[in-house]
Amino acid sequence: MALRFGVLGTGYWAQETHASMLAASDDAELVAIWGRDPVKTEAAAGRFGIAGFTDLDRLLAEVDAVAIAVPPDVQAELAVRAAAAGRHLLLDKPLALSLDGADRVAEAVAAGGVASLIFFTLRFLPELAAWVEAAGAVGDWQGGDGAWLGSVFTEPDSPFAGSPWRRDKGALWDLGPHVLSLALPVLGPVERVTAGTGYGDTMHLVLGHAGGASSTLTMSQTVPVAATHVGLQVWGPEGRSATPPFELAHTDAMGEAIRQLTAMVAAGATAHPCDVRLGRDIVAVLEAAERFLSAAPATRAAAVAG
Repeated sequence: MALRFGVLGTGYWAQETHASMLAASDDAELVAIWGRDPVKTEAAAGRFGIAGFTDLDRLLAEVDAVAIAVPPDVQAELAVRAAAAGRHLLLDKPLALSLDGADRVAEAVAAGGVASLIFFTLRFLPELAAWVEAAGAVGDWQGGDGAWLGSVFTEPDSPFAGSPWRRDKGALWDLGPHVLSLALPVLGPVERVTAGTGYGDTMHLVLGHAGGASSTLTMSQTVPVAATHVGLQVWGPEGRSATPPFELAHTDAMGEAIRQLTAMVAAGATAHPCDVRLGRDIVAVLEAAERFLSAAPATRAAAVAG
């Protein structure tokens, strides 16, 4: 029997990616949608021919799993409630906008015994998934550098340009999770974080990984369209390895994420390389970067020297 899904959210990403791919899936059944605005909820429900709810508990009573596409701080609260109700979770990045929020989601998932998967787009593209698996198996990497240079805030017709949380938190929180979702499984957990800012919302991270590797990661949503780039390369005794060419096909990646989550549930599994544990560790890095930037210069220098 197909896993019955409800979508939480009625915006562009919720409808064009989550709901559309759930409706097209052979592994899942889209049965409901929830939103805070009754008019938008009714319109989205009519578009997909499903039930619309403004009462979250009523929706949770009708589904096996939820796909959440709302701002990250709202997502954390909804995810805790859904996990407590025993519903499996397909989540967006970042998991939350604070480590406390991420921890609460991770604790609720563990307590509820539910499956969780965070949609780090790059991890569900076949070329990049194969590279992460192969590079992670090699190990013994000494360093790496990567970037996601995007143009959401410079592209005239971007559907994400008006997103309040993206405007407020910038590329660090919007794109940082994607780059970190490649770097952490290959280079290892992060133990030390330093950060610096650049043009627009550009952010540079210098990370110290467990085992001694280091990496530099850059993210921006304010580069010219002609300068956009996504990739990661690592180096060590085996030489260099870089992410292969790929097409950034968001809907195809979502379809694969849905397939993997439904397969987990069918197998009775709750662990996945992109579950809330990775999401929590990534939020910890992002919060540490913000903390570093907000520290007094003298404190920063002492931390770096130490």
